[in-house]
Amino acid sequence: MKIINSILSWALRKRIHQIELFLKYPHDVQSEVFDQLIKMGSSSEFGKKYDFKTIKDYNTFRERVPIHSYEEMYPYIERLMRGEQQILWPTEVKWFAKSSGTTGARSKFIPMTNEALEDCHFKGGKDMLSIYVNNYPETKLFEGRGLAIGGSHQINEFDPSASSYYGDVSAVIMQNLPVWAQIIRTPSLEVALMDNWEEKIEEMAKATTKVNVTNLSGVPTWTIFLLQKIVERAGVKNILEVWPNLEAFFHGAVAFGPYRELFKELIPTPNMNYMETYNASEGFFGLQDQTDNHDLLLMLDYGIFYEFIPMSEWEKEQPHAIPLHEVEKDVNYAMVISTNAGLWRYKIGDTVKFQSTDPYRITISGRTKHFINAFGEEVIIENAEKAVSRACSATGALIDNFTAAPIYIENGKRGGHEWVIEFKSMPDSVERFRIILDEALREINSDYDAKRHKDIALLPPEVHVAPEGTFYQWMKKRGKLGGQNKVPRLSNNRDYIDDLMSLLSDR
Repeated sequence: MKIINSILSWALRKRIHQIELFLKYPHDVQSEVFDQLIKMGSSSEFGKKYDFKTIKDYNTFRERVPIHSYEEMYPYIERLMRGEQQILWPTEVKWFAKSSGTTGARSKFIPMTNEALEDCHFKGGKDMLSIYVNNYPETKLFEGRGLAIGGSHQINEFDPSASSYYGDVSAVIMQNLPVWAQIIRTPSLEVALMDNWEEKIEEMAKATTKVNVTNLSGVPTWTIFLLQKIVERAGVKNILEVWPNLEAFFHGAVAFGPYRELFKELIPTPNMNYMETYNASEGFFGLQDQTDNHDLLLMLDYGIFYEFIPMSEWEKEQPHAIPLHEVEKDVNYAMVISTNAGLWRYKIGDTVKFQSTDPYRITISGRTKHFINAFGEEVIIENAEKAVSRACSATGALIDNFTAAPIYIENGKRGGHEWVIEFKSMPDSVERFRIILDEALREINSDYDAKRHKDIALLPPEVHVAPEGTFYQWMKKRGKLGGQNKVPRLSNNRDYIDDLMSLLSDR
């Protein structure tokens, strides 16, 4: 394994030179990506509709092609899901990444072309390792195995030919990994891609306890559950007694801050390294390239052309997007992408801020809508409002105001959501309201449902009834009275709800 470690480390470091090129010439690289996308896309149905063959520059593209939400892109995607080809991109689409978060549907499906897999997702994974071995030249990462917690996939039942598939982006990537990447990972695909999360965690714990695991990758929530399960099964105090050579955790999807102390408890060594990634169903966007800075380097040569909408423009009917070379530091932007998966001027829903423009490094500042995504559940405000409406209708309640936030995992307790609700008319049963609220969210949002399955990641929600006038007093206290100021329905941190609970306690 030492020879494999040396060979792979040497091979991966060779990519650093190419990364340095786009650091030095970012605008040239993005211009080249743009030209390649337009050229490839011109023979697709979408490209013919907007006459890509006559698009010679970005300004023409911006004027001719509208910005798309998922709902606006869905008619094209639905045809792809039903087996049609060359709709958005000229090459075959056999895989779709499934995620939730869209307003009108329980799940959304993002096409995954071979180009997107090879030149974006796989390239991002290789770059993650390249940057790591460059930052830690004494690494022994490849003397053992990497453990990745993936999702699951299934045959696309919408396709009459049954020749395409969909699943979590992690499962799609894992299923299609090249041979060399399969060799250095654990457990087997049969275990890693199980669709029952409870059984998967149990089987992964069984399968990996005796393996020399040197690195982990995945969402912090599920990784914590797996580590806790292994510690429990092995009867040890921490995971280093099981995996003494563990040195790295590559994490993404949810904010890592709330989990940092838990990881330190489970992996009590100063030699453990943490590296953040920005990998979504729509593409691999960023990597933490510095050991002393959590900002994410925007990866510019993955077949993704970037545009950015200043949030001051967001509410306009036709918001003005700008290319990379026009962005400024510390401005909140909604990200818009055109990709080698056939997404054209697509709003992914994330907001970012540039912490540096030489090179381009970002932080994820949030979503374009209120949301809770502390555990990968991706609950957006539309989900919450539908669920609350359903619970009100079933229990005869009327609501004045509400807000919700995550309850983070601590001291071995599982997380959940905490709601503060001010009723105008009380429900016939607060407990029944809470149950229906939970059931409705599970029906509306597939990611929330997966995390709530048998309470494995999320416990049932907690609901606090606020006395009449509570939200008014809270907004007044914050200097937020007035028509333009709205109660934040959802928040991905506890700042609002802790302040509100403090007010409830005082009252």
